[in-house]
Amino acid sequence: MNKQKIDQIFSRLAAANPEPKTELHFTNEFTLLVAVVLSAQATDAGVNKATPALFKVADSPKKMAALGEEGLKKYIKTIGLFNAKAKNIIGLSNMLIKNFAGKIPHTREELQTLPGVGRKTANVWLNCALGEHTIAVDTHVFRVANRLGLCKTSTPEKTELALEKNIPAKWKQHAHHWLILHGRYTCVARKPKCPQCLIKDLCEFKDKTI
Repeated sequence: MNKQKIDQIFSRLAAANPEPKTELHFTNEFTLLVAVVLSAQATDAGVNKATPALFKVADSPKKMAALGEEGLKKYIKTIGLFNAKAKNIIGLSNMLIKNFAGKIPHTREELQTLPGVGRKTANVWLNCALGEHTIAVDTHVFRVANRLGLCKTSTPEKTELALEKNIPAKWKQHAHHWLILHGRYTCVARKPKCPQCLIKDLCEFKDKTI
């Protein structure tokens, strides 16, 4: 896909939603990181139902570590993979206290040393907390980017690298949010809602539902 077409796609998405935000609820940098870890293989809506009560009692690494795994599980048991996530969140809380003086590091490399924080989670946090022009590739971004023709890739990391290269700099800060939201509400997995899509004429997907 040529640069002019890519620019048109993001221009339209931006016009419809100039300041897209994560749909995860959080109160500070730490609770944002916890929410993103909890959202892996779970819906933002499901995470948002569990976290208000949790964040009232544990909005810092010290308070979270004090809860312990069993204490944390009581708050997140409705979220998929909650046992593993509880272990990771208590682990990352302790590591933040021990290695980073309770503060969240501001580099992808350091973030990825934390339990439960992979490249996608690090990219989401850097983008949402610091406004960095990172592109986090989840299932929605992977699907939408390949359907549209923004890239032709086989893995999330290859997709990230291709989008970094292909998306004009002026759109990068919000690019993954626009693609996530488009995939969540319009370009859905089973039957995309092509008739109501505002970029359908620019899309290269062969199996449009029109």
